[in-house]
Amino acid sequence: MIILGICGSLRKDSFNLKLLRAAENFLPEGVGLEPLNCGELPLYNEDLDGAAKPEPVERMMEALRTCDALLFATPEYNHSIPGVLKNAIDWASRPAYESLLARKPAGILSASKSFVGGARVQAHLHQVLDSTLTSIYPEPEFLVPQAADKFDAHGNLKDPDTTRRLQKFLYGFVIWAGRMRSSASNRLKNM
Repeated sequence: MIILGICGSLRKDSFNLKLLRAAENFLPEGVGLEPLNCGELPLYNEDLDGAAKPEPVERMMEALRTCDALLFATPEYNHSIPGVLKNAIDWASRPAYESLLARKPAGILSASKSFVGGARVQAHLHQVLDSTLTSIYPEPEFLVPQAADKFDAHGNLKDPDTTRRLQKFLYGFVIWAGRMRSSASNRLKNM
């Protein structure tokens, strides 16, 4: 199984990027996580959304085409989705209702310096992904509040409770995503 890791932050020392790296270490054998750099994408413009798309968009679309699941890790900017992440979703959501996001299994993580850990961004991201028909892992939100205290100086997850919760979340997510992909494959065979 290949999981595409999509970080909603461009900051090189991002807590959410660290969270994706930690997730990579806790995935079961046979499951890989490939990062997607949203910062290379041009702003969505329908004039550019033709048969030949900008090269960074084509690379993202190929990564979406070949992955089995998505794992978003995003901070909360002004109580909502960072522009870079929304832009990536806008590109990936075309054509409407038939995009590569439709029925793709997705999990959402968020880490924040705040006490709420990105709860509002997760609510907004759920709403946006619902509109793209993306299948969202039906578990309680995975939030990392006060993230600055959860990682060591080298960017490693050091908090035992967060580590345990992340391992449990990923275990369940991988099983669920596998079932979702298997179910979708069976539906296609029966058509």
